[in-house]
Amino acid sequence: MKKTKTKFVCAECGAESPKWMGKCPNCGTWGSMVEEIDSKASPSARLPSFSSPVLLQDVHMEKMDRYSSGSHEFDRVLGGGIIPGSLFLVGGDPGIGKSTLLLQTVHRIAIEGGVTLYVTGEESPQQVKMRAARLGSFAESLYILAETDLDQIEKHVKHIQPIFLVIDSIQTMFRSALPSAPGSPQQVRECTMQILRFAKEAQIATCIVGHVTKDGTIAGPRLMEHMVDAVLYFEGDRHHRFRILRAVKNRFGSTNEIGVFDMQGGGLEDVASPSEIFLEERTQGAAGSAVVASLEGTRTVLAEIQALVTTSAFGQPRRMASGMDYQRVTLLMAVLEKRVGLYLQSQDAYVNVAGGLRIEEPAIDLGICLAITSSFRDQPLKPGTVVIGEVGLTGEIRAVTRLEQRIQEVAKLGFSRIIAPNRSVARLTESTVRDLELIGVDTVADAIRYAIGG
Repeated sequence: MKKTKTKFVCAECGAESPKWMGKCPNCGTWGSMVEEIDSKASPSARLPSFSSPVLLQDVHMEKMDRYSSGSHEFDRVLGGGIIPGSLFLVGGDPGIGKSTLLLQTVHRIAIEGGVTLYVTGEESPQQVKMRAARLGSFAESLYILAETDLDQIEKHVKHIQPIFLVIDSIQTMFRSALPSAPGSPQQVRECTMQILRFAKEAQIATCIVGHVTKDGTIAGPRLMEHMVDAVLYFEGDRHHRFRILRAVKNRFGSTNEIGVFDMQGGGLEDVASPSEIFLEERTQGAAGSAVVASLEGTRTVLAEIQALVTTSAFGQPRRMASGMDYQRVTLLMAVLEKRVGLYLQSQDAYVNVAGGLRIEEPAIDLGICLAITSSFRDQPLKPGTVVIGEVGLTGEIRAVTRLEQRIQEVAKLGFSRIIAPNRSVARLTESTVRDLELIGVDTVADAIRYAIGG
């Protein structure tokens, strides 16, 4: 009997090794080497090439006509709509609403007259219909398929010829030509490649759902994220009703674009003005609160930064951050202590972005500093103030991009004062500012003086 040969493949970068290693020799990731059966794929399992080489100057450019997903927020994240033949990956925590969002999408596209196919590898058609019942009437051209064999799925796709295809989830799919189990790096990689092939050949827009690991990244080889045209993460807290769809990769649109949804009894509804939603429960005149204007892709979002600073009852003060980078918060507290003179060594500090939003943009640095200072002094910021600016280690306020766009959003929501970097303010014209009081600052100390006083 012929002995089965195995190899070890890195789940992160795809590097191969004849023996197991604790650390991948290629990318340096620990514990990423997974055992796979080393067998040559049969001719039926090999993927044909898309085309033969041609001169770039001879390539015929066809206009890529997008069509709507039926959701303005979903279209925004995708860059303006769905492109035929595109392949995108949606990941998120279990129960966050990925399947609900995509079921609504195939339903809305089918209502507009397009044929759609929803492939489920985790539920029966009866279970899918139970979840879809709250959406109302069912579109006549919406098909459901409970199948995990990708070769069989491809046959059904060729027969039905949908314009939009959903595969939920990629970790349950398998190819019979491969000996490994469903969900293994080899199966996930090869299944994604086959889906990519027939999506591009048949010009079918395809969405695949991916499970996430405990650290929030999509399970499976990272090579999968390089294959697809867009990678979208569905974020949110089960205890909050708002959900955020964020693009971390998009070949047809802006990266880090977000779409905001409201989880209701009848499914997910678009939130047209996220800034109003995130600020609707804000307490006026409260110490430890600062409003910031952050850019998320092409959209400006106003959010509330909350801070609570109190004397520690223990020898080691506690630091907690929610909705932002914890390391960034500790760095900004060190800047406040060194450059402004706030004695925070004996203080517990808790900083939060209200509403369950997560912001990574450095332009919220000044808002974090002012919220911490406001709570420490127990003095609120002056009414109607919005703060914008990145803070450096020497306490300087660094310039931000697209200040004009941020100002327009601030004016629309009725705020009257903006504290922003002096370098960015100097580039504006008078027509941009209009009736707003725009204050340019160079240091954190200047910003504290204008925002709080003292």
